[in-house]
Formats: sequence, C-alpha cells, structure tokens
Amino acid sequence: MERHLQIKNKRIFKKLFFAFLGLLFSVNFSVYSQAPFVERIIRIPLWAELDAYPESEQAANINSEQYEFPINRMHEVAPFIINGMVYGWNFVYVPSDKARGVEEYFEVTEITDSEVTKNKINYTSPWIENNKLNCWVEYERTEAQVQNYRLWTSIKNPVISGLGYAAVEKGFDGIEEAAKDSLKTAIRDYYRSIIKNKPKEINGSVLIRNLGALGIDSGRYVINLAFFLECGKIIEYSVY
Repeated sequence: MERHLQIKNKRIFKKLFFAFLGLLFSVNFSVYSQAPFVERIIRIPLWAELDAYPESEQAANINSEQYEFPINRMHEVAPFIINGMVYGWNFVYVPSDKARGVEEYFEVTEITDSEVTKNKINYTSPWIENNKLNCWVEYERTEAQVQNYRLWTSIKNPVISGLGYAAVEKGFDGIEEAAKDSLKTAIRDYYRSIIKNKPKEINGSVLIRNLGALGIDSGRYVINLAFFLECGKIIEYSVY
C-alpha cells in the first residue's frame, strides 16, 4: 500500500510539473530568503540544478525522462528535512581533542523514521528559473504533530543555528551532508559559549525550527538551519 501511494504521489507531481512547463511564470524568489513556516503547515523551497543532470541537456524536447532523475532525488532529500521539522533528530557529538588524541565525531539519527512522513509530502508549483528545477515542498502536520511542535516551543529549549557546507559534486547527498554540518556547527558554537572545558561527549535532540537558506557558494552547498535544542547529557573527562 505504501509503495502504491509513493508511486501515485510521484505520478501526480510529474503531471503537475509538465502542466506548469507551458505556463512558466516569473517568481521573485531568492534561495537566501526566509522560507514560510508555521506550526501546522510546513512549506519550504527545493531545487535542483539542471546542468547537474545529463537529461537536462536535451532542452529542445522536454519529456518526462528528461527530469525523472532530479525529481526522484528531490523525493529522496525532502523527507530528511521535513522529518527533522516534524519529529526531529538525535545527535552525538565528540569534540576533537589533539592533546588526548581524540578525533571529532558527529552522528545524526532520526527520532522517527522518515517513512512515516514520506508519503504525506506534497510537491507543488514547479517552475524553471535560472537553469534550476524548483518546487515547493509542503507538509501538513497532524494534530498530534502540532502538539509535539508546541511542546518543543513551550518549554525552555534554546534556539541554535549554524551554516553547513558540502561539495556540490556530491549531488543531493551533499544537501543532507550540509544539513548535518549545519547542526554540528550550531551545537559546537552553542556549547563553546556555555562550557569552559572541552567535554568528552555531548548528546541530545533537536527539532528544525526553520530553513533560512539553501544555496551554492564556491562549489559547495550552503544551508542555514535553526533548531530547538534539547540537551541530553554532557559527559566530562574524569581524568586528563
């Protein structure tokens, strides 16, 4: 059943996309603008550079196969971001410590598997601009998910943010890597401001508050995410 819904969702998106190809419109949109975000409806922009895919070179004859690869990749990366906004991520961070011979380690795992939200994501209003395939990624929270979001915002969880980077040549895997790097930067900067001595390990959970930017800078994806932070444990070194 889930497989059927996923296939149906992709077919609907593709039909909408090709319907819009004949009605391309001007959109005053910047990848560095703040994306709309409210507690019930999540709506974020997502895009893929057409030059990154061999199919896009056949501009004279637009067909479904031409855009199938970037569309499928967008269907892979969107659930990762949306799931981080709906349920959040767990993290484990080990700061590097040259004196102790410790290398930096950072791990991110989903609190709830993204398959739970994947088939409820809608991809709307596709358009092509500046050689990019763009669309809006939308998700409507259930009542339980709204209550979960309100819980995160009502308790005194600090808001942290950071810029993350990853090589464009990694494709859409690079966007996921940049998102994780954004979280690592946010965690590292926040704890440096409140902890005097470098800890052995930090773990906790975050919920993405908003997506501030997604762009490309000097051959790297750059993403700016803000998070609600719930700290689990700060493990100190007991002996030098």
